[in-house]
Formats: sequence, structure tokens, C-alpha cells
Amino acid sequence: MTRLSWFNVVSLTVGFAFLYIPILILVIYSFNESKLVTVWAGFSTKWYAELMQNEAFLNAAWVTVKVAVFSSTIATVLGTMAAYVLVRGGRFTGRTVFSGMVYAPLVMPEVITGLSLLLLFIGLNLDRGVLTIVLAHATFSMCYVSVVVSARLMTFDRALEEAALDLGASPFEAFRLVTLPIIAPSVIAGWLLAFSLSLDDLVIASFTSGPSATTLPIKIFSAVRLGVSPEINALSTIMIAIVTLGVITASLITKRNAVRQQRDQQLAERTS
Repeated sequence: MTRLSWFNVVSLTVGFAFLYIPILILVIYSFNESKLVTVWAGFSTKWYAELMQNEAFLNAAWVTVKVAVFSSTIATVLGTMAAYVLVRGGRFTGRTVFSGMVYAPLVMPEVITGLSLLLLFIGLNLDRGVLTIVLAHATFSMCYVSVVVSARLMTFDRALEEAALDLGASPFEAFRLVTLPIIAPSVIAGWLLAFSLSLDDLVIASFTSGPSATTLPIKIFSAVRLGVSPEINALSTIMIAIVTLGVITASLITKRNAVRQQRDQQLAERTS
């Protein structure tokens, strides 16, 4: 086993401290009694209670969740279809243009994407609101889903599909009963990635949102420009707790599945 040098240890320590000490300070000061976020005046949870009564933040959070669910679902369907065409479609007329259009949002600046979508919605005379944010988020997150699903399709054993076709299944039935269950983990991963990108987006949402629909990142950004309040610390702490819980849950599920697969493999070796 290779030992870490003192330089590597110091570099890792400084790096992790730079990343996580501000987050730890934010969590601690979310329980501050004082209205001043930099002055400690005692332990209190009143800012969490006030946050639960803040209609503006609650409405923004609800809009954000709705947008993330709908946009990630649309992006997953379209991204999976695009990945299937790119991997299984072979050479066809316009393939280069099609692949370039699919992957363009990966390298396109978000300001350009948001501005172009805004001009499109204005040209279509479409009022900005939840629908326009959903369409915008689905547009830029679809490419991420396509990349994840394409990577899985490239390593997929097509003999399984061919066996299903030989047994009388139609191409759609072969995809639904054979291909889709096998690539389901990558599809789910793509949905989660699109969901997290939608939750975190600020730039594109600021171009495509309207007065009737304000997402949580926009609301937080607007509030921070007037000064950081303890309610924002409390909201950030809740978001950190949700993300941490999700990561721990996913790690436990992955570990349990790995243990189960190892146990099944050992049982199969014993029976053979």
C-alpha cells in the first residue's frame, strides 16, 4: 500500500477544509438567535419556524420541485430516444447535425441558451411561467441523459435483443421487455442527474421564468442581494440535510445490492 506524503496530506486537508468549513459555519449559524448572521447570540430554532411560515420561499420551493419533476421526466424520455437513435441508428442522413444538436447544450454557455429560449418564447407569444421553465430545463438537461444512456447502450449485448426477436417479439416488445429493464439503472441515473440540474439552475430559469413562477434558486439569489438572512441559512441547511440523506441512502442501497450479488455468486459457486 502506497503511503501518502506530507504534501498530499496537507493538500487534501486544505482542500477539504476550504470546501466544507464554510458549509459547517452556515449550518451552525442557522441555529443562531440573532438576526445578524455573523454574531452568535445563542442557540435557537426560530428561523426554521419562520421559514415554514414564509409563503414566498414555500411557493418557490414548490415551483422548483414541480419544474424539476416534469422537466427531468421529459428530458429522460427524449434523451433515451436520442441515445437509442445515435447508438443503434447506424449511419443515416443528417446524423452529424442531429448529434451536434443533441450535445450542443453541453458546451453552450447557459447565458446563450437562456437568451435564445427567451427569444423563442417571445416569438411564439408564450407567456413565461412554469411551462417555459419546464421546456427550457428539459432542453438543456436532455443531452446529459443522452450521454449517460448512450454509454450503457454501447456496452449492451445485442444478442439478447436478437434472441427476443427470434422468439417472435416485435422490435418495440424487445426494447420494452429486454433492453429497457437492462438499461434501467442508466435511465434512472439520467433522470436523477436531470433532476439535480433543474434544482440547481439559476441562469436559464432567470431568462425563462415570469412573475407567476419563481424558482427557489432565483428567490435565494434575490434575497441574498439584499443581505444574507438567518432564514436563508436555515433553508440552505435543510437542502444540505436532504442531499446528505439522499447520498447516504443511495450508498446503503448500493452496498446492500453489492453484498447480495456477492452472496448469490457464492451460493451459485457452491451449488455448482
